[in-house]
Amino acid sequence: MSASGRFKVLQFNMQFGQPWDDAYPDHAPIDLQKTIDEIRSHDADIVMLQEVERTLPGGAQAEPPPHYTRLKQEFPHQDSFFCYPKPDPRELPFGIGLAIFSKTPLHGHICQNLPSPPVEFDFFGEKKTPTDRLLIGATTAIHGRDVRLFNTHLLAFFMLKSSSESHLSQRKLVEEQLRQSMGMPTLLTGDFNVSKHESLIQQFGEAGYRTVQSKEITWRRRPYVLDHIFHNGWLRPAGWRVTPTMSSDHHALTAEFEFAR
Repeated sequence: MSASGRFKVLQFNMQFGQPWDDAYPDHAPIDLQKTIDEIRSHDADIVMLQEVERTLPGGAQAEPPPHYTRLKQEFPHQDSFFCYPKPDPRELPFGIGLAIFSKTPLHGHICQNLPSPPVEFDFFGEKKTPTDRLLIGATTAIHGRDVRLFNTHLLAFFMLKSSSESHLSQRKLVEEQLRQSMGMPTLLTGDFNVSKHESLIQQFGEAGYRTVQSKEITWRRRPYVLDHIFHNGWLRPAGWRVTPTMSSDHHALTAEFEFAR
């Protein structure tokens, strides 16, 4: 942690340790070491991760979560918190689970379910409905100041030929948590899965939060800005960077912050 009073945040959808392969993006073998190397290279004080694990057949969730367990071993001097979404046999074989890693102790953990609407979609010829998503949170002390941390992964409505603008319930639940935390320095990171992100930025802006950047693409599959680091007025960004990486289908987003007052 910088002696100048700054601290660094890493936002990263790690796609359950599956690196990017231009030829076979959905079939590359898991290589968690690449994920670990990517996280370590940023030397962030706060690390926010999405898609830590991969759903097992039938929607099963591995216990203990193997990737999170390995990450704890690799970063033994950091405190951490992990949560799966609500178990659901409908869960597709993609990434699930959120984690926060911090160089300073975490407390006041929450793990909040974000219900998904029954929007039907086709998955290899079968009619499906989406499973619920997740928001986690914790508080840590940085340079003697409490900072509230939120991490989320919202439903990708654009993959279902719909939009979160038509189904605002998940975003509103996140906004409620943000509004409740306006009295202290607060960060919200995540993969928001909003392809037209202007409405998301406006919504959270009305709640008193700004994203550090909204121009550079953060996803390899489509030219979307899906990943954000939002902050309230208690914090001032001193710089940010989108770092392309082959260790996931998402790029890494980092930002440095200082206390505004």
